[in-house]
Amino acid sequence: MDTNSHILVVDDDREIRTLLAEYLDANGFRTLTATNGADMRKVLDETRVDLIVLDLTLPGEDGLTLCRNLRAQSNVPVIMLTARGEPLDRILGLEMGADDYLAKPFEPRELFARIRSVLRRTLALPPSMMRPEAKTMHFSGWTLDLTARHLLNPEGVVVALSGAEFRMLKVFLDHPNRILNRDQLLELTQGREADPFDRSVDIQISRLRQKLGDDARTPTIIKTIRNEGYVLATAVTSEDAG
Repeated sequence: MDTNSHILVVDDDREIRTLLAEYLDANGFRTLTATNGADMRKVLDETRVDLIVLDLTLPGEDGLTLCRNLRAQSNVPVIMLTARGEPLDRILGLEMGADDYLAKPFEPRELFARIRSVLRRTLALPPSMMRPEAKTMHFSGWTLDLTARHLLNPEGVVVALSGAEFRMLKVFLDHPNRILNRDQLLELTQGREADPFDRSVDIQISRLRQKLGDDARTPTIIKTIRNEGYVLATAVTSEDAG
């Protein structure tokens, strides 16, 4: 799976870039580096990249801005590096569309394990998510456009979704009327296991409910099943491309 996968490390710290490039190259990856957003875009224009390791605190455009802009035009996986382990940093990174995060300082082998996990998930999605023929998905009067990656309300007005919200809603639509717990939702959307203090799933679902006009106290679309998880309690239909 990992042989010849191209990894782009975007970090303004030369020591970190060099360390990661040497370690990842020694473990079977082909590693490219960039110091800022302009360098990152130049590499992406010239080379196919399978995953980006993106530092949060970059000069000029920061990692969150770069990740958000990247998500508007590409699905390449992103692992965000943060200088702090603050929950807000992690949540913001996931909201902007990052697939995983890692707080500095870290061991290169831990990043290596995260990269393998994200690539595994990207290259081997569950069968229920492998529906390339589907162009739109319809539920409760709403439409998720899988090509444009946006949500249309019953009046046909576009409702903006972050990358994390898009992936979360897509997972629910792929598994209608099935209870999904936090571990399953994290694995399907971010390719990682939950820790006891991780509230990113709950935050994303709360934001999705707000955008769907789903009353948090008595939701009718995404329901909470006490001590079990969440369920999309509505029928879903899809429209094929072409």
